[in-house]
Amino acid sequence: MTSSCVNDQSFVDSQHIKTLDSVATLLKPKNPIADSSFTESGSEIAMAWRQLFTNTKRAVSIPPQQATSAPGLSRFFSKSSSPYLVKVGIPEFLNGIGKGVEAHVAKLESEIGDFHKLLVTRTLKLKKLGIPCQQRKLILKYAHKYRVGLWRPRAQPVKAG
Repeated sequence: MTSSCVNDQSFVDSQHIKTLDSVATLLKPKNPIADSSFTESGSEIAMAWRQLFTNTKRAVSIPPQQATSAPGLSRFFSKSSSPYLVKVGIPEFLNGIGKGVEAHVAKLESEIGDFHKLLVTRTLKLKKLGIPCQQRKLILKYAHKYRVGLWRPRAQPVKAG
């Protein structure tokens, strides 16, 4: 039974080799005189493709424990004391934006009510509430950034000037 698995594996490998050889021939220039810097043979290109294929297979098979314990990633993704709020509501969101948008907290809380509704609110609804154009743009811009995960309001707003 194990010998058939080995034969199947060698069959799969030989299929990959044939595919890689055909890719190497496609990548070879049509006129070698026009490209005099090209001196590699088709087998060398196929070998490069094979190495690339096996290296990507190894890179994908990293266990999740080792992937999260990479020493270089801890600099960028720390779990220690985050300066961002855990619970975000309409007042925290607008205060986090700043730039005069926080003046509309009461109006937006009474009309929209829910923070998640604010995230999907459109321009026309904000215009009907009487929010000026520049502040509407800020609310929509930061709502999109919040949804995508690029921005979060800070716990302590940054003092301006």
